[in-house]
Amino acid sequence: MAQTVLPKHRRSLTRRLAGLLLVLALCNSACSSAADAPGAGNGTTAAPDSTAATGTTPDPGDDTPLHDPGGSGSSSRSSSGSSSGSNATPGVHDDRVVFGQSAAFSGPARDLGEGMHLGIAAAFDEVNRAGGVHGRHLELVSHDDAYEPEAAIDNTRQLIDSGDVFALIGAVGTPTSRSALPVAAAADIPYIAPFTGAAFLRDARQSNVINLRASYDQETEEMVQRLVSDLGIDRIGVMYQDDSFGRAGFNGVSAALDRRGTEAVAVGIYPRNTTAVKAGLLDLKQEDPEAVIVVGAYQPVAWLIRWAGEIGLDAVFVTISFVGSNALAQELGPDGAGVLTTQVVPFPTDAGVAVVASYLDALAAHDPDAVAGFVSLEGYLAGRLAIAGLRSCGPTLDRGCFLERFASSEPIDVDGFMLRYGDQDNQGSDQVFWSMIDENGEYRPLDASTEVPR
Repeated sequence: MAQTVLPKHRRSLTRRLAGLLLVLALCNSACSSAADAPGAGNGTTAAPDSTAATGTTPDPGDDTPLHDPGGSGSSSRSSSGSSSGSNATPGVHDDRVVFGQSAAFSGPARDLGEGMHLGIAAAFDEVNRAGGVHGRHLELVSHDDAYEPEAAIDNTRQLIDSGDVFALIGAVGTPTSRSALPVAAAADIPYIAPFTGAAFLRDARQSNVINLRASYDQETEEMVQRLVSDLGIDRIGVMYQDDSFGRAGFNGVSAALDRRGTEAVAVGIYPRNTTAVKAGLLDLKQEDPEAVIVVGAYQPVAWLIRWAGEIGLDAVFVTISFVGSNALAQELGPDGAGVLTTQVVPFPTDAGVAVVASYLDALAAHDPDAVAGFVSLEGYLAGRLAIAGLRSCGPTLDRGCFLERFASSEPIDVDGFMLRYGDQDNQGSDQVFWSMIDENGEYRPLDASTEVPR
């Protein structure tokens, strides 16, 4: 196997205090890092062990970076680190290119990190079996951030400071990306296909960011359009995770409703990385909405939907793609019948779609026991996106050439899944798909002719 995964180093009391000092330093634009790099494993593609902090870390406002990417605290982390290969670009060797990933491999969002890692690894293994890209095999080094911003900053610094990571790929989440991006931007390291639709990542000034998926604004517009126009629902409530991710989704819903001259009839919130949804659910129940748009990860969303049944809130529940559909269906089973979810990739078992057929073949070759899913398909597409960028540079590879490919308006064809970028457009796909949990507790694709339970 070509991928290498590093488990998150266990934090001591001193480590926790150092993390607190790091957060305080960031607030004053004087970032510092006190982390020791964890030990490396060789040749495995399993998810990192779970030893990251389990408490929640506050993150700043909705779509503003944590601090100025050009601030003095992170400017010393440049892209001029050493490399053991003949190329001066970090992570580029004569025989391999190394990518880094910080994602959730523990905590309530762990299935999302594991899914992204699985898909990227499958894409990398696929190209490696064919000889790599211009003779170089691709490697993936992953760290667990438990979906916590502080850990994401720490991991990003470790990966960059190692001097042996070409690009970052497959980050999971809005609050983690908001915190890690200034560090990545200061180092001018490519930040590829984060698993989030947050608007700040789509700012054209973020020149090192390469988005794959449609935005949360596009997903929430589709949600409101379907509920209002197709189902005739005008009493819509919102339940969201109380952080920058949840607020990004809530803002998208609010804007879509405002365009139709209305607003949410009820709003509930819950803390990140918890299942403390009851208070927010009771806030929703007071107004008895006909539909509830939920912006959160699978575990608290499942708790919310179950408790809604217990208290008699009979509403159509609509979840955003970040939820982690496979995990949500497993949590809910038949109790989830009728739950709608917007997706940003095609249905992951539809082999009639060319890119899905490629994904299924790559997944089976990488791990015959792996179950296909929306998240790992997005990870596979992220891996294929990175491969396309590498190929465009030819044998002489550096970060500048790689990023220039995504400033071009020439489409990238991933087996029929078209990605289009441009000088002022760092998002490749605008597609939003629909899915629904059926009476057997399994997701199925949804089109305009599918009847949705009311």
